[in-house]
Amino acid sequence: MKLATRIALSVTVVMPLLVLAAGLLVLGLVSRDLRQQQDARLRDRAAAVLPDARALLAAERSGRPKAEQNQHRKVLGDALDTGIRVRGADGATVLEGGPQPDAAVRLPDRTPDGPVTVRAKGHAWRVLSLPVTGAVPGNLWIYSPASSTDPQVAAVRRRVLLVALLAAPVSGLLAYGLAGRATASVRNLSRRAAALDPAAGAAAFAGTPVKIAEVDELSAAIGQLLTRYDEQAARTAQALETARSFSSAASHELRTPLMSMQTDLDVLAAHPDLSPGERVEVVRDLRSDHARLLELLAALRMLALGDLVEVSAFAPTDLCELVDAAAGEAARRHGGTGLELDVELPAELRVFGWDSGLKIMLDNLLRNAVVHGHQPGEPPRVRVRLRARGGSAVLTVDDEGPGVPAGEREAVFGRFHHRPGSPGSGLGLTLVAQQAALHRGTVTLGEVPGGPGARFEVRLPLVSDEEPTLRLPARRDWISRGG
Repeated sequence: MKLATRIALSVTVVMPLLVLAAGLLVLGLVSRDLRQQQDARLRDRAAAVLPDARALLAAERSGRPKAEQNQHRKVLGDALDTGIRVRGADGATVLEGGPQPDAAVRLPDRTPDGPVTVRAKGHAWRVLSLPVTGAVPGNLWIYSPASSTDPQVAAVRRRVLLVALLAAPVSGLLAYGLAGRATASVRNLSRRAAALDPAAGAAAFAGTPVKIAEVDELSAAIGQLLTRYDEQAARTAQALETARSFSSAASHELRTPLMSMQTDLDVLAAHPDLSPGERVEVVRDLRSDHARLLELLAALRMLALGDLVEVSAFAPTDLCELVDAAAGEAARRHGGTGLELDVELPAELRVFGWDSGLKIMLDNLLRNAVVHGHQPGEPPRVRVRLRARGGSAVLTVDDEGPGVPAGEREAVFGRFHHRPGSPGSGLGLTLVAQQAALHRGTVTLGEVPGGPGARFEVRLPLVSDEEPTLRLPARRDWISRGG
């Protein structure tokens, strides 16, 4: 059923009910006004009749028949269409005229607050009772049937019912027409949504606001839904590309160590009589290739996780704690190489970070400095410094190695970049660059001022009230981009 039809039917049902409710209210007000008018008329009649009633009682008492008759007529003329009853102090009825209630109806002796309603045998009367004061006391009753206002009330009731009956079809037709015009923009929006090409995305759905709040809100909600769909579709496509790249990179890079391991295994199988020294050398090569496989797989996995991580994994993190922990781990891991590690940290620096990503970045920076940052025959000397500068956390890792020529510094962050004789996977500095980019930071490679060696400088934005959350880069393809 169309929305316009639903609105029209609802109005058709509701409008007569509203008219009837309003009519009942008006009917009550009219009845009250008519009663007040009736009571006012009784008071007026009583005020006009009271002097004549006093004269009538005096005439009755003095025994003047002619004067009494004249006074009767005058009282009845003054009473007009109302009923009247006059009694003396002894309770004898001196005068009755006009419409009268049943003789068994007991009339009130006094009505100081105005007319009251008296009911008997299905009839109701409005009665006003007044004392007659003077030389000859008595009592005066003025009354009229309460039903005297019924014709007017009935006329109002009929008109209310007539208006309610007419309101149903008329309001239904008007509501249908108005609802049709009001829902035209909704129908246009529905047609636009139905004709939308999913491949076109949210940009194709953008339109001019129609200045109807609900319709514009619905249009904006559909646009936001399409935007989220586009983002999710892009992330899905990126995830598929990451999976394909992971598979391709793994198959390519693992081929050499696997073939080397196969060769060593063939040697062990074909030559069971190898000397102990030769066997130890073959096993050492197997262990080295095995470690290289594990390192390569771990690095590829972390690179893929970085490309697929969501912003929900990020939270305010104390970078000082992570740097301190990474330095301690490096000291334990490379303690046998005579590592000299100098760490300078402030009390606290908070960044909006991914804990696992920051750890892998710090571990690879320190490992790279230990492995490559020393002169032949000398122990590695590494200096780590963390400080705040201009709204950023600045981490520098200095070594005393040969450094990197200026023309090769960008290339070291590429995927599978190896220096001659490097034992690594070629992904360590790629992971460092990826994590710096994920955290909206930068990493640069330069020289140590005043001496030999390389300096890696990482800048990460500190947590601020102006931007309490982090927006990830739109494109994350570190595992699929070229080396």
